[in-house]
Amino acid sequence: MPIKTSISFGMVYIPVSLHAAVKNSDISFNMLHKKYNSKISYKKTCPECEGDVAASDIVKGYQYAKDQYVVLTDEDFEKIKTPKDKTIKIEQFVSLNEIDPIFYDKAYYIKPEGGERAFCLLKEAMKSENKVGIAKIVFNNKETLVALRADNNQLLLSTLFFNEEIQKNPVQNLNVELSPKEIDLAKTIIENMSEKFEAGKFKDEYKERLLSAISAKINGREIVAPKAVQDNKIINLMEALQESIKQTQSKKSKFPEKKETAVKTKKVSKAV
Repeated sequence: MPIKTSISFGMVYIPVSLHAAVKNSDISFNMLHKKYNSKISYKKTCPECEGDVAASDIVKGYQYAKDQYVVLTDEDFEKIKTPKDKTIKIEQFVSLNEIDPIFYDKAYYIKPEGGERAFCLLKEAMKSENKVGIAKIVFNNKETLVALRADNNQLLLSTLFFNEEIQKNPVQNLNVELSPKEIDLAKTIIENMSEKFEAGKFKDEYKERLLSAISAKINGREIVAPKAVQDNKIINLMEALQESIKQTQSKKSKFPEKKETAVKTKKVSKAV
């Protein structure tokens, strides 16, 4: 379901709608009673009346003391929103490389719902300057930090985590002294394994095996476990690095890079 909103930068106002850029393709399972293969149901009950509660009778409550709640309705949530909360107001522009990828959450395509000229102007100007617009908007009764960026011929919005939501890394600074040779070998492995990123070449192989297993069970066949590939584990780091170079170099040699053939030209002397 598209989200209706608007973008503003300076005095420019653009009505837009947001469309989810990613779909969930997970395989879902139902919880069944082992004995009867019947679907488990989850009932919403009330301890006061000991009866089932319909969805229409459920409200949102905030607990401010033990067993004490204050109820907020949908109308209450709408009343506390300001016009600013309903608009994606760009507060500043930053360079794309200034945003650590750890802050990115969900992505949306931005579609203009009028004001196409202003929309295209913003997109082209951001693309030309290689800048990202930072703004805030209220999504589902929660203020959300967002980044607007121009990618190819489209404008995208990504929700961002606030700084206080990012957890501290449990790995502290490790005082490990590495030798220059170890670093050079590791860099060689990285160079051998470096390729241009093509998203289409990566598939969800586990999902394919899971679907195959489901099909086998439906048709009364046993699930056959794939043969395990035996890894020759090397404990010594230097030996592991050297062996890795051999393997990655061998893999890279199977797909040699295309080299442009130099065209030799002969100089022709002109008679005067």
